[in-house]
Amino acid sequence: MYFEYPQLLWLLAIPVLLAALYVYRELAGKRPHLRVSSITQWKQGGDSVLSLLRHVPFALRFAALCLIIVAMARPRSSSEIEKIDTEGIDIVLTMDVSTSMLARDFQPDRISAAKDIAIEFIAQRPSDRMGIVVFAGESYTQCPLTTDRAALINLMKEVQTDLIEDGTAIGNGLATAVARMMDSDAKSRVVILLTDGVNNMGEISPESAAEIAKTYGIRVYTIGVGANGMAPYPVMTPWGVEEQQMKVEIDEELLQQIADATGGKYFRATDNTKLSQIYSEINKMEKARTTIDSFPVYKELFGKYAFAALLCLLLELILKLIVRRLP
Repeated sequence: MYFEYPQLLWLLAIPVLLAALYVYRELAGKRPHLRVSSITQWKQGGDSVLSLLRHVPFALRFAALCLIIVAMARPRSSSEIEKIDTEGIDIVLTMDVSTSMLARDFQPDRISAAKDIAIEFIAQRPSDRMGIVVFAGESYTQCPLTTDRAALINLMKEVQTDLIEDGTAIGNGLATAVARMMDSDAKSRVVILLTDGVNNMGEISPESAAEIAKTYGIRVYTIGVGANGMAPYPVMTPWGVEEQQMKVEIDEELLQQIADATGGKYFRATDNTKLSQIYSEINKMEKARTTIDSFPVYKELFGKYAFAALLCLLLELILKLIVRRLP
């Protein structure tokens, strides 16, 4: 606590002087008195309650005056408050939804694992705008850039294969993601492109899409998903769905080239744990910028001192009325 006008506290000398004057008058006998022939009966009875109560009104008035002076000095308290301004990042998650993403080298399969881990990533970045682009033989926007985490997560859950023509159009997927951020005014813009195959379709080459991303200052982190060598893949047969071992083919050179051209990084995920670690690493690298401003918040305290002074004056008045009415 501190006082806005501490110089007014010098006024406390006034009630101190009044108290000294009151004590002097009491000791000097300068108070109302009555001449009697003998004081024997009063000495035998001792000090009465009324004789003690007569000092209480002055004590209350003394306290009230002190409290009023303290209130006039305007006591206040202050505390530091931090205001945090967060500058988020625009991120578009670009996911391969070709049928090869049904391979079961991840648990339960590649696309399900990619969705679950992406949802964890979304939940960890509340300050960013994020969107979803999916691609196979062509590409489309599953969710535009938004800060609505609930909508984003629900739309991520709805991502699945067989909704568009099969194939792997990496260039189209990246170009669509870049298009979603061309009008963004965020200082940091990122595409996380996840695929398990080789570019074999699309009107835009991956190299051209990477050049466009570079032109707009968009970093691209590429992730190749798939076990090394062979992976179990569900195949429909006359006897139902059976797993067959198929060769994992990922164009790692292309994904590395895209990442290098845009200032990003290429990662290889061979299982759920590795994929989760990759998203965690990207999460650490792409930190939102925060600005912290500290400012004091003041709380006025004079009110409680003024209220206490008023209470003392009321008690003094009530006490005087009671004493006068006593026999």
